[in-house]
Amino acid sequence: MRASERAYAALLDEIQTGALAPGAVIAEVEQATRLGVSRTPLREALSRLESRGLVEQVSPRVTVVSRIEPADIRDLFAVRRALEEMSVRLAAAAADRAVFHDLAAAFASSSIDGEPARDAYYALIGRFDEALDAASANDYLASALDTVRTHLVRVRRLARHRPERLGASVAEHRLIASAIADGDADLAAHATHVHLHNALTSILESLESTV
Repeated sequence: MRASERAYAALLDEIQTGALAPGAVIAEVEQATRLGVSRTPLREALSRLESRGLVEQVSPRVTVVSRIEPADIRDLFAVRRALEEMSVRLAAAAADRAVFHDLAAAFASSSIDGEPARDAYYALIGRFDEALDAASANDYLASALDTVRTHLVRVRRLARHRPERLGASVAEHRLIASAIADGDADLAAHATHVHLHNALTSILESLESTV
């Protein structure tokens, strides 16, 4: 792996997990030393993160992690709703939907009890997203969703301390997967719409409670 790719992957993970919080300063010299790369590949990594809206350059040598504002989250979810409702409709119309039967069963048996279980649940969502991309068979749609998901990982963490929301999310994902497996595009799209509405409401309430 090239040095710039290694630096990008490390910084992306820290931004998405919150280890580098919104507004955190990414000083060029210190980060290059910490990550064990020279300043040129670090700049390449930062430029890539900036192009995805994850960091902002405030001076020639100082970059900060982009802040998460309620308006940004609403805009993100507006785009996400349009893309995901289209994606589940395409998946429900696909010839091979067997994988979604298995995913529905996995969601039905999911637990959110404890940090390892919650991590496993988010990994299951990742498998679900991959199955959606494969079933929809639209590279442009998958690319647009990848950008949305990159930001979503950050905001999703805001709701992790709300077990009642995560419990509802498990049931919502099970319904979406079951609807796709049954070839019911309308139900899959409606369930996705409800899920995203509930997710957005919960995240915004989490933000308000920390103000």
